[in-house]
Parts: sequence; structure tokens; C-alpha cells
Amino acid sequence: MKTKHISIATIAGLAMTFAAGAEAADVMHIGAANAAIASVVNVPAGYDTIYFSGVLPTLPAAPAAPGDTETQAESVFSKISANLKAQGLTEADVVSMTIYMAAPAGERMDFAGMMKSYSKYYGTPAQPNKPSRSTVQVANLAAVGAMLEVEVTAVRKPK
Repeated sequence: MKTKHISIATIAGLAMTFAAGAEAADVMHIGAANAAIASVVNVPAGYDTIYFSGVLPTLPAAPAAPGDTETQAESVFSKISANLKAQGLTEADVVSMTIYMAAPAGERMDFAGMMKSYSKYYGTPAQPNKPSRSTVQVANLAAVGAMLEVEVTAVRKPK
């Protein structure tokens, strides 16, 4: 029986030809269907990565009350949506998010209030992609009265 040998150079050439003609793989958001976040987001090579600075809520002028967490979160997620749109992106392109939440001294952050707004933008039937996410309680934020600040990382599929 005769064995055919293929050189490494031939295999490499075939792989490069295949890769050049193949379409870029899609981002994979992996996690439990009932979870609000992805436990893993796998971004294939070649995607552009866009980092967005932390976004604070729009707060009313003093002495007005700064609003509750849900109201502030809606302000933040609405601003993030506009920032994404300005870059030709949507919430579906967000792969990672960090939420910093402040709480009055001795109290816990209002996670439920934040989630009411977050759930309108991520993991919906219209936009099922969920980013990986960390939510951290902090003592204070840069803006007096702000209850949360959110930074996101998004990716763009290569053309």
C-alpha cells in the first residue's frame, strides 16, 4: 500500500487560501438562557475592538433629587445606546460591561433597580445578545448623586 504525504507548506497554503475566502466567524455569547449575562463571550480574531469610557447618568440640577437607580440606569443605558449608534454599532455588538454602583453609607447597591433598565437593552427577544459583565459596589462616583457608571467594550466584524 502506498502512502501519500502532504508537505507542511501545502497544508499551510491550503489553510491560508481557505481562510482568505472564508467569512469571519461570528462572536459567540455563551451562557444560561435564563441568565442576564453571558458567562463567556468568544470574539474571533480580526474583529475591531471599541472601548467606551464610563458613562454617568444625566442628573437634575441641585437641589432636585438625583432620581432613583432605575431612572439613572435608564439615562446611562440610553446614552450608551447613542454612543454605540454613533460608531455604527448596537447593543448586540457589546461583548463586555463593567457597572460601578454607589450606595448610601452602610447600604447595598440597588441591583434590582439597575436590572430593570438593563433588561430593556440586553437579552430581549429583539436583541438576545448578552455581554459578559461585572457589577461592583463602590463608595462613591465622580458625579455627586450618581448611583452608577457603566463602561462597555464592543466589537465590529471585519469587512
